[in-house]
Amino acid sequence: MPGSRHEGRHAPAHARRARVDHPPEARLREATERPDAAEPTLLVEDRSAEGAPEVERAVPGAGARSGAVPGAEPSRSSRGLLRGVPHRDRTLTAGGARLRVLVLASTREDTAVVDLASRSLLRLRIPWPPGHAPDLSPFDVVEATLAEDPERDDLAQPEAATVVAPPRHVGALKGRRVRTMLARLQAAHDGPLLGFHGPSAPYWDFHGFRPSLALVHPTRGPQLMARRTDGSTWVRFGWERDDVWLPVEDARAIRALHASRRDRLTGKPLATALGFSPHYLLTGLSSPRAGHCYKVCLSVLPKG
Repeated sequence: MPGSRHEGRHAPAHARRARVDHPPEARLREATERPDAAEPTLLVEDRSAEGAPEVERAVPGAGARSGAVPGAEPSRSSRGLLRGVPHRDRTLTAGGARLRVLVLASTREDTAVVDLASRSLLRLRIPWPPGHAPDLSPFDVVEATLAEDPERDDLAQPEAATVVAPPRHVGALKGRRVRTMLARLQAAHDGPLLGFHGPSAPYWDFHGFRPSLALVHPTRGPQLMARRTDGSTWVRFGWERDDVWLPVEDARAIRALHASRRDRLTGKPLATALGFSPHYLLTGLSSPRAGHCYKVCLSVLPKG
């Protein structure tokens, strides 16, 4: 019956296709005229440095986020972020080397990352401008260039290297790729956390042979706690048979605890405050303080 809603279903197949198909020019015009249409990002090879690894960079498109190079367009494709990153057994540490890395934690002191080429943990010492707080978040993907002298001679933090400038934000990774990556980096229960017992050790006890970062999946906990005496935030968790207490340097976790107006958070209340279920703790050694390096919690992370 003309005008009924069944007319389209009973019409010939070629007539139904004629109603929904549009010429390519019309589809392109509709895509560009929509106010929410995103500007396309073109990926090209960057061969600016002779001998440097060939990776893809985003051609400037729309605006850039704070802390990134102006005009840099973050990529929205996980596959695109990893495409072109060569696999290496070791991280490039020569001066001027350019790295594409996955951020796990960021403070003014240093930024803990995963080198996407070697899948190893690094600490990047970034010269943040005065008055500019670090604005990198976990699972951000950035590109950083090592300084001509990376200063890789810290015996307590052998993974540390200095970069020339704040890194360029190119996107973010999440989902299965991150879960697989973190599962392979998870520290094994084969001894005390970070290789020694107790909360700290003298700087002269380190000889550059022990890692200063460990991605931990707690056997119990974790539990966030506020210490009223000094206003600090601590995390308590089980590591094999050890009951570990560490000061927290993760600004997001600290804000979540303060916003809850509670002194302790664990289980479902902790997941609600954080916005995710905590699965990993990134632990590490601090820089020397009064001659000692202390164990700290750099970041509270989801499974991926």
